[in-house]
Amino acid sequence: MDIFKVSASALDANRVRMNTIASNMANAQSTETEEGGPYTKKNVVFKTVLLGQDRSAPLEGVNVAGIVEDSKPPLVIYDPGHPDADEEGNVLMPNINVIEEMVNMMMALRSYEANVKAFNISKGMYQKALEIGRV
Repeated sequence: MDIFKVSASALDANRVRMNTIASNMANAQSTETEEGGPYTKKNVVFKTVLLGQDRSAPLEGVNVAGIVEDSKPPLVIYDPGHPDADEEGNVLMPNINVIEEMVNMMMALRSYEANVKAFNISKGMYQKALEIGRV
């Protein structure tokens, strides 16, 4: 049953990653936040975790170590008509590349799907093993 623990840990970690990417994309044009200034891109940091120990090898999964803010400075865009423009007409915009975020979302989605497939294949194998035992 350990394979279910591994898949579940990866599903949970990738869910957090997809939610963070979605937040980045939703705030790609947010010039003002509660903290002040433009939205800062967030990145998810994964770490391996020990899920169990058997005789032959340790069982490792993945966990979210944290969500950190990107260190890139905001973009300076000249837009004197923008409500958040300074006296020189410049607006600080989040340094978020929406295309890059879409690629990251696709990678997270593919990883999520692969773990769902691994979970379902393992479930099917256990069901077949139970059927063999009934015969």
